[in-house]
Amino acid sequence: MKNVTLNNGVEMPILGFGVYQIPADQTEQAVSEALAAGYRSLDTAAAYQNEEAVGRAIRNSGIARDELFITTKLWVQDAGEDATKRAFDSSLKRLGLDHVDLYLMHQPYGDVYSQWRAMQDLNAAGLVRAIGVSNFHSDRLVDLITHNDITPAVNQIETHPFHQRAEENEYMRGHGVQHESWGPFAEGKNNLFSDPTLTAVAGVHGKSEAQVVLRWLIQRDVVVIPKSVRPDRMAENLDVFNFELTDEQMKLIAALDTETSLFFDHRDPKMVSFLGQRRVD
Repeated sequence: MKNVTLNNGVEMPILGFGVYQIPADQTEQAVSEALAAGYRSLDTAAAYQNEEAVGRAIRNSGIARDELFITTKLWVQDAGEDATKRAFDSSLKRLGLDHVDLYLMHQPYGDVYSQWRAMQDLNAAGLVRAIGVSNFHSDRLVDLITHNDITPAVNQIETHPFHQRAEENEYMRGHGVQHESWGPFAEGKNNLFSDPTLTAVAGVHGKSEAQVVLRWLIQRDVVVIPKSVRPDRMAENLDVFNFELTDEQMKLIAALDTETSLFFDHRDPKMVSFLGQRRVD
């Protein structure tokens, strides 16, 4: 497994396992199978409501804690330093861990400054090895960096062949923030798994379209967390370190970029209102 080194020296696997939209009653089995397949980085969130299941799979795996990289996320409702710390404590208890490796602010809404101050405290206390954000556009990211002591280690944003975030990637590189992809397969939108360009590149290497997408992200030094509940797909998604895309193939994939989200715009007032008012138990 290839690792990336975050801006505070912490190492993070470039390929991990995501559990977004996996129902809580299926998460423990899925995570157990992912760990058995060889994944050592797991990504969950309070909002996914499956942290307890992730924690059970970790405990039952028998894998040493220091071999794992665990990410979870803070939801919007937990604004204020005290509320943020309580939310983190709840996540930690649900996971059954004494620390997490990466704690992300899930959305760029609400009192992000008090949340970030609390996250900096958690980092200083050794409860979180690295802190970062999710779904931050470059202007919001730079604003947060400018007015705080710690620069986010990671920004997890929608990134796939049809929304490649090239400009944001450059901003993050310039500020020492690790780019992480969510939705690497665009949930199959735009017929990703039968796209002619991806299919042609896959044929050259004897790989699948999904493997080509993951390899393309890895060669851009983007951390990626694909999700699957099928053991065969989990294994396939890990099998991307034995081939390399050529410069020409990288350019062909770059030409697929529409520079538009296939899900929703985090600057859309209706979406801001919806996410800002959503409450997580």
